[in-house]
Amino acid sequence: MRSTFRIFAPRMEERMIIGLDAKRIVRNGTGLGSFGRTLANDLSRMEGLDLRLYAVDKGRDDLRLQVAENDHVQFCYPSGVYRSSLGKALWRSKGIVSQMVEDGVQVYHGLSGELPAGLSKAGIRSVVTIHDLIFLRHPEYYNKVDVKIYTRKFHQAVQEADRIVAISECTKRDICELGNVSADRVSVIYQSCAARFVGEPLPQKMWQVRNRYELPDRYVLNVGSIEERKNVLLAVKALQRLPDDVSLVIVGRQTPYAEQVWQYVSENGLHERVLMLHGVPDDDLPSLYRMADAFVYPSRYEGFGIPIIEAIRMGLPVVACTGSCLEEAGGPDSLYVDPDDDEAMAQAIQQVLYGAPGREHRVARSQAYVQRFDNTGQAQRYAEVYDELRVKN
Repeated sequence: MRSTFRIFAPRMEERMIIGLDAKRIVRNGTGLGSFGRTLANDLSRMEGLDLRLYAVDKGRDDLRLQVAENDHVQFCYPSGVYRSSLGKALWRSKGIVSQMVEDGVQVYHGLSGELPAGLSKAGIRSVVTIHDLIFLRHPEYYNKVDVKIYTRKFHQAVQEADRIVAISECTKRDICELGNVSADRVSVIYQSCAARFVGEPLPQKMWQVRNRYELPDRYVLNVGSIEERKNVLLAVKALQRLPDDVSLVIVGRQTPYAEQVWQYVSENGLHERVLMLHGVPDDDLPSLYRMADAFVYPSRYEGFGIPIIEAIRMGLPVVACTGSCLEEAGGPDSLYVDPDDDEAMAQAIQQVLYGAPGREHRVARSQAYVQRFDNTGQAQRYAEVYDELRVKN
């Protein structure tokens, strides 16, 4: 797959100092963490940028070390009175701004839908990326306290931000409607996936992964947190309508919903056809994708659906669900069904298994479609946003 790398060229001779919210970068293995690490690494390879990554502590070494520090990329942590638990919370909401002023930050980017108060008063321009507003669209998937917290942070962020970025047209519509935000204040910059999801994994690596997890010979893959909104039970129900030699491999963080899924598996004699994996290292995911027949993503609502891009880039056809933005991610050659129709899900999966007519053409067209989400295009667009804000300051 062809990828174009464009070098950012600042309008002024001096380097531009950019602050990034690294809360998720050092703590989240997937989702917002992957987004932050991918963007930070892509930005670090561009000329003219100095990155300051702000986190309350070092988090997980295995995640933090995925972003290499050097003369132009540094992690920044609270000091002194802000080292206690309460102090860390105060630092994220207020003290961080004073630290950024001392560090000479010109533009601050809130990577996960929130911004500290007081940026504009301190003379720091700001960008906020909002991934989804599921907590407002479907509050039933969250506890009431979290909904209140997330809602307050969302409204504060869109009021504070100089530029608002949505990761999909679907999320942009939600921001405008639910936040009463003018459409001209919101730009769409599609999320990219990590560079490791390109090309063929080494045969030895795939052999190691197959043996490590005792993978079935033939399987459909699902990747994502095993939670109610992700709706993987639909794929389990569909499995009963598929050939007996087809299994389902589910990869993701387990929640109480996983127990509900496993209860259905037990009651319907599917033990030998369903495999749940959690704690899978990022380095194993490309092989898990590549050895599958197809990828299924039955989520009821998403901000974008980056695992769909990963799957397509690794050569898999995709079956997903209608109702949010998944058509944006998967394009016209993926298949989409109602999130409550297991019969339709089974029929769609049957159409994309190895040997199904048109499978390879479907994959090739999907791969051409997802080239719009190449890794460096996203970073270039954000760099241009930073530069526009810095020049206007």
